[in-house]
This record gives sequence, structure tokens and C-alpha cells, in this order.
Amino acid sequence: MQRFRLKADGRIVELRDGQEFPLAPDAPSGRAETAPIEVRDLRRRARLTQQEFAAKVGVPVETIRNWEQGKRMPRGPARALLAVIAHAPDTVFAALAKS
Repeated sequence: MQRFRLKADGRIVELRDGQEFPLAPDAPSGRAETAPIEVRDLRRRARLTQQEFAAKVGVPVETIRNWEQGKRMPRGPARALLAVIAHAPDTVFAALAKS
């Protein structure tokens, strides 16, 4: 089972053997990379419709549409969740289904 932690500065790290390992390299400024998350690609890799993906992630379908069309960008906890989904979708969806 993989364990992840969202750090106060926005970085996501994987916890292994009591140590933290960044999921993405830090930018030169010391802040986490802010590369756009391709929500459409994540959803398609999971083979889900917009409605199914929205239900699994716990946001309105309009939010998914806005992210995919570039009208809005995921921020904060949503961005962190999507980053973790990109690395371990089956684990995340299984954990969310238990909630």
C-alpha cells in the first residue's frame, strides 16, 4: 500500500520506510512544479466519463468540464488529489470508494 502526504508548501511526497520521496522534482525556486494537470488524460486513462470521474473525485461535473476546457485550473487539495491519481489511480479510487 502506497502512502502519500501533502506538504504545507504544496508538494506531494510518497512515504516509504519512514522517509519522504517527492513525486515531482522541485522547481529551482524551491516551490513545487506547477505544470498543468491534464485532467482529460487522467480521466481517459481511467476509462471514465466526465460524470463518473466527477462522482469518484467528489466534485460537480461542471468542475471537471471547466478543468478539461482550461477555463479553470485545479488548486489546493483537488490538485493534490489529481496528482496522486496520476501516480496510483486504482489505489486512490479504491480508497475513495470506502469513504
